[in-house]
Amino acid sequence: MVMRAAVLREFDVPLLVEEIDRPIPERGQVLVRIVASGVNPLDTKIQAGKAAHARVQPPAVLGLDLAGVVAAAGADVTDFAPGDEVYGLCGGVGDLQGSLAEYAAVDARLLARKPKTLSMREAAALPLAAITSWEGLVDRAGVRAGQKVLVHGGAGGVGYVSVQLAQARGAEAYATGGPASISLIESLGAVAIDYTSTSVEEYVQRYTDGAGFDIIADNVGGSTLDVSFAAVRTYHGHVVSALGWGTHSLAPLSFRGATYSGVFTLLPMLTGRGREHQGDILREIATLADAGALRPRLDPRTFTLDTVLDAHRLVASGTANGKVVVDIAG
Repeated sequence: MVMRAAVLREFDVPLLVEEIDRPIPERGQVLVRIVASGVNPLDTKIQAGKAAHARVQPPAVLGLDLAGVVAAAGADVTDFAPGDEVYGLCGGVGDLQGSLAEYAAVDARLLARKPKTLSMREAAALPLAAITSWEGLVDRAGVRAGQKVLVHGGAGGVGYVSVQLAQARGAEAYATGGPASISLIESLGAVAIDYTSTSVEEYVQRYTDGAGFDIIADNVGGSTLDVSFAAVRTYHGHVVSALGWGTHSLAPLSFRGATYSGVFTLLPMLTGRGREHQGDILREIATLADAGALRPRLDPRTFTLDTVLDAHRLVASGTANGKVVVDIAG
């Protein structure tokens, strides 16, 4: 049997929508009929050949996030059955087929049941952002009630989820953004900081009496990570970043006696290690979503496999008004 998929034949060449063989679930896998696929900036970088860390070799089906319905279960799968609605961060890197296809054979450990209160489109918008946020704030920094958490890039895909996750864990959330992002950040109940008009020293003094933030989640990288090292609380502060790929001086962090953790969300998919935990995180996120504590923000425009190039262009342009989602099936 065959299926339609958006295939990367060469880097920096538009994806081609074509028919390829429908996968058959192996031991420990489920076959998912994909209803919606989230599009991330990483997807566009992979397509352009600018994401060597994703280890993709053409031909490949891209797409990291999915939401859909279990169509069949392979041997040894006990947690899912045909008809179950699921979501996950399941492919599009390494040798794992991505979500820009009608079906995918997915390691069952990477999946969780879809939040009941979210649509398929909303669920497909969450996995990468939610897992990245959880690994940083919960797994690495142990966010808890009473702490002050600063999220850099609070209106971005990961930052928007990070703010809500910090609040759901009882922390006070602060988030940086440009002038156009302030109202969106404030709509989440966080304290918005316009980094274009407020210096680091000013907002550290204003909101922490100069002591620094307990946790800083950097979703921007570059000089913003350096700023984080200088704004974290002395002794007990913790900086986490999913974009700590540059060369940085650790002196400001060391002189404050604080700590740093990097987050590389793709590791379970690339190495096979830690996949159960990824599924566990998604179950926790589903509980928060169903309790009304966490929701994604979607760009209102709709796309299909036939218009996937337009979806990629929108994400690459940086002008999307929320997470871009491609509708795969009705």
